[in-house]
Amino acid sequence: MSLDILLTLDTIEVLENYIDKVRPIEELRDQVDVAYKIENQSIIIYEIRPRFNQPDQTFESAIAKATFVKATDCWKVFWQRADLKWHTYKPKPIVKTIKEFVTLVEKDEHYCFWG
Repeated sequence: MSLDILLTLDTIEVLENYIDKVRPIEELRDQVDVAYKIENQSIIIYEIRPRFNQPDQTFESAIAKATFVKATDCWKVFWQRADLKWHTYKPKPIVKTIKEFVTLVEKDEHYCFWG
């Protein structure tokens, strides 16, 4: 089940503003860029970089994930560890709004998202 239309529009607005703020300058975007995607009920923020051994190809490196839980009307927050699996973000596993999620990722007080 995917996000409802009103929640999706609010989510897109918040994420577009955040991505505009954290994206590198235009001249560097072929070396590193930041984007997001919506997959069903989840939002994933990720980096895009060229592959080290094949610079003509790019790969995506996940930064953070939030999954909307309709039953509780909240977002579960996840980070990706070195094992490439999503783990609950223990300092703040649940947030009420997508703005709170973006704030957690931006501050990154425990260096889980951006390192």
